[in-house]
Amino acid sequence: MADYTITLTDTEKTAMEYIAFDVDEWITNAATNRARIAIEEIIQLNIAHCNANSIAIAVGRDAQVAQALSLGVIDKASERPEPENQG
Repeated sequence: MADYTITLTDTEKTAMEYIAFDVDEWITNAATNRARIAIEEIIQLNIAHCNANSIAIAVGRDAQVAQALSLGVIDKASERPEPENQG
């Protein structure tokens, strides 16, 4: 499990308090929900890759995400080249 810490300016904190009853809960929910969406995408990519290549699909969500990474079906965004500025 990973822990992340963010820093908000006083203005950003006030803005978040305006939209959220509990700022920490809102931020946590936003991150966990986006991760859930990414997990579903990864699992679909992994299933398609495994079926196309006659590879046994790992059992369980965690195992399937790890399998997708180990098979090169996905990579980390930080390992991809940065897109060129379209300016």
